[in-house]
Amino acid sequence: MLGLPALPSKLPSRNWMIFWTVSSAITAAIIYDKREKKRATARWAHAVEHLAKEPLPDSLGLAQPRKLTIYLSSPPGDGLRVAQDHYTEYVKPILAASGLDWEFVQGRREGDVRAYVAERVRRLRRSREGSEDADPSKQPTKEEIVEAFRKSRGIPDYEGVRGDVVIGRHTWKEYLRGLHEGWLGPLAPPPEPEPESLSTTTTPGSSTEDKPAEEKPAEEEKKPKRPPQPKPHNTTADYPASTLPPFAPNEFAPSVPIRQPHLLGFLNTPTRMYRFFNRRKLADEIGREVAAVCLCTYREYQQQPVAESDTASPTATAEQSPQYEQQKELAWEEKDWIKSIWKEDDPKDAEAAEIPEKVRAKPIVMDPRIAARMRRFQLLPEDEERARSIVVPEEEIEGYIKGKLRQLYRWGVRKAFDKKKTAPWDDKDVD
Repeated sequence: MLGLPALPSKLPSRNWMIFWTVSSAITAAIIYDKREKKRATARWAHAVEHLAKEPLPDSLGLAQPRKLTIYLSSPPGDGLRVAQDHYTEYVKPILAASGLDWEFVQGRREGDVRAYVAERVRRLRRSREGSEDADPSKQPTKEEIVEAFRKSRGIPDYEGVRGDVVIGRHTWKEYLRGLHEGWLGPLAPPPEPEPESLSTTTTPGSSTEDKPAEEKPAEEEKKPKRPPQPKPHNTTADYPASTLPPFAPNEFAPSVPIRQPHLLGFLNTPTRMYRFFNRRKLADEIGREVAAVCLCTYREYQQQPVAESDTASPTATAEQSPQYEQQKELAWEEKDWIKSIWKEDDPKDAEAAEIPEKVRAKPIVMDPRIAARMRRFQLLPEDEERARSIVVPEEEIEGYIKGKLRQLYRWGVRKAFDKKKTAPWDDKDVD
């Protein structure tokens, strides 16, 4: 009929109907969730984009803008790339829309964030106390070089509220531990243990045992080694007996922990699929937290009553139940961690031996003086209501195929309803 192929005389079989139904349902769920995730991220980005248009207070351009610090580290059982992708997908679009400046602190192994936060606080203490406990032979860091350059040029530093964004429960634990170590620990590092004297006596079989060590390939010797992680200057048991510096501020820079669901294992496939099809909810929750950071609205952390039946964290017991809000933040993420986190380290594991202190497997211990000075970013009700009323255009979140079809439709409508151009001879007078 008119050269068109004839329609099938019967429907596909039952198996094919099941296949196409399931495939279409999964495809539709993925497309819908992806579009709504983009919509949620775009809504919170529009809620803070007005900050990028605000001028700096200094007309000469010497004032520094507000600068945030982003802390992220490798999740348990995985690499740093997972945390970077999580930040790029959910956090970065909102920060970029706000026009704020930020810096990264990335930990490739457990304890790196703890060491950085503690050293940063100790550096502040040295600058205010004028202490000379630092090693004079130690080279200045990049931050110290930049700060010295700005002081020499008379560039004032930013005097407002900054803020810390901590991604993941594992990073949050290291952040709190480093904060306590920096403010309550000593400035000088702990003394190194004296090396044991090596015996110079040789045995008949010593020459044969030392031979393989001498024959190591030259490539391994030339391979650069990672610098050792600084050892902690105190322990959690030293908190009560430690003295807080008198110049410690009454309020620390506000912070906020950002959730990072990370579940591994084949048996956890149903849970992982459920989270995969509901990423729009995760984008909305993270967008709310990041928008509060950009708008700089914060409150005090609350002290909560002790509950003996509280089992939010697998490391918490009746005597160690959380008392502060900081201890309960993102506690549910610990249930998704791999089991090897809670096991004791193997003494033969060289990589684990390089980490001077295990923070993730231990419960969070808070000192009342530090807990009372911490602040948490939280969005105001009026700001959240304003963000919910923002309507994101469909063109901003649509995919490539739908966008091209929309362009083709508009091109066809424009061509069909444009005024027809008159021919050149229609404008001439014919005698």
